[in-house]
Amino acid sequence: MLTMARRAQPNKALVSERIQKLIKALSNGVYEREETIKLCLLAALAGESVFLLGPPGIAKSLIAKRLIQAFDNSQFFDYLMTRFSTPEEVFGPLSIQELKDNGKYVRLVDGYLPTAQVVFLDEIWKAGPAILNTLLTVVNERTFKNGQDVLPVPMRLLITASNELPEEDSGLEALYDRMLVRVFVNRIQEKQNFKAMLMGEGPSIQDLEPGLAITDEEYEDWQSHIEDIKLSEDIFEKVYQLKTMIEQRAEGVESVDEHESELYISDRRWKKSVRLLKASAFYNGRDAINPLDLLLLQDCMWHSPESRHVIREIISDFAIEKAFNQESAQISAADAQNIIDEVNSEIANELAVNFSRETMMRKEWFKYDFSGARRYTVNHNSRMIKLVMLQQNPSVSEQENGDGRWAYVDGDDFEKKIKAGQCDIYGFVNKNTHLCRLQFEVDAQQRLVIKDIANRSVLVGIAGDNGISPEQQAHWVATAEKASSKVLDAEHSLKVSRSSFHGALPHNFIDPQLPERIEQSLSQATGSVHDLKVMVDKSVFRISHLTEYFA
Repeated sequence: MLTMARRAQPNKALVSERIQKLIKALSNGVYEREETIKLCLLAALAGESVFLLGPPGIAKSLIAKRLIQAFDNSQFFDYLMTRFSTPEEVFGPLSIQELKDNGKYVRLVDGYLPTAQVVFLDEIWKAGPAILNTLLTVVNERTFKNGQDVLPVPMRLLITASNELPEEDSGLEALYDRMLVRVFVNRIQEKQNFKAMLMGEGPSIQDLEPGLAITDEEYEDWQSHIEDIKLSEDIFEKVYQLKTMIEQRAEGVESVDEHESELYISDRRWKKSVRLLKASAFYNGRDAINPLDLLLLQDCMWHSPESRHVIREIISDFAIEKAFNQESAQISAADAQNIIDEVNSEIANELAVNFSRETMMRKEWFKYDFSGARRYTVNHNSRMIKLVMLQQNPSVSEQENGDGRWAYVDGDDFEKKIKAGQCDIYGFVNKNTHLCRLQFEVDAQQRLVIKDIANRSVLVGIAGDNGISPEQQAHWVATAEKASSKVLDAEHSLKVSRSSFHGALPHNFIDPQLPERIEQSLSQATGSVHDLKVMVDKSVFRISHLTEYFA
């Protein structure tokens, strides 16, 4: 019965709310350190270790001391390492009495690292091999061999710190690899925070409100439930996708950046990271890891300040392109754009007016046989020809609102003027009976274009004896509708992405800048797809009415 009660599911929503309050309380009065405290608390709640990299005098030890407040009735041990530090100073002195009475080397561990829940070791890489080797065993197994006895170590969080990294081939790589969470702690950046720190302003450090600190029973119970959190197949694929992105970046080391050679990530580190992600999901009140949890990996996968920059860049790209399947919408939108561009290009090749070019007496002339152009009578002028716009345009005249579909101009006058390669001529746009000033020219490919009100070139065809066959029209319409279908796919994908993203919020641990970037990217993608849809819909309408325009 006791076992069943122990395994009873906690109220995850209440756990998440409590962790949120705990983060706020621990961050109170510590300037620009909330993100570091968040990550350290998550590491503690997952039973992982933290490495803080940063210059001296930036409150690294204060962060560690704050974390001890998160746990009820807990002990804290901190020590500043030097090359002269001895194991006695970290793990406890030898018991002279035990040595005299029983001839055993036993340490008095009370008040030292083996009995502490939160441990802070500053300047960790200055420690000697005797300390580091023992520490590696403590981190790996959470045990400490004291004489003949193997003592369980209650350590929930080990925070190590330094202003430097372990030297290459120093034998410290194994211990450094076990520091799963790595945080670069910088000096205070914001002017107001710096002023408040100097003036002693802002909220003061206070004890936590009753009931907020985590008890031993709660901690042990929560640890057992972390393993129940699911890593779905979809999330695994995203983890593997991220792994691939990092490895692909590392493959281009020689041609890109020497620091990317530091992007090797051990299998052990990936495995330990999954437990951190599970803990993140649990303490956010969820039953499964979601894509936002994966963004925590930006603080787990770097080895140096340089590789940190690369990893954060990769994670940022992953967040705004792949985390919520945004890439699916991008692919559909790109397909739609390609399809509509291809059909418009095919129509232009088939229907555009192509001139021939002649040079005479250092003058350039352009020729086209207008004899096949159909003549129309407009406003009692029977010499009018009909020029059809083959591409989208806002309008081709300030006097005409909306899309320019065709224009009537005097054929004889136009034939004379356009020989120079460009001309201004008055004509009628669409069904408007008011004369509009129109600007035509022959482009670099010797095709006839009309300038729209934004001075962009719009390809032009001419109504004549060569009509559009029903089969050709049907083919173009069907192709354009494929583009329209792809746009609808992109819209649907973005709706799913937005729904999934907002369902993943709020999040207690990740850098808030990342969700902001995701939100911005989704908004930009939605706007782009909307603009594309408008363009494609207009193209579909235009293409489906080409026969009418050329009539």
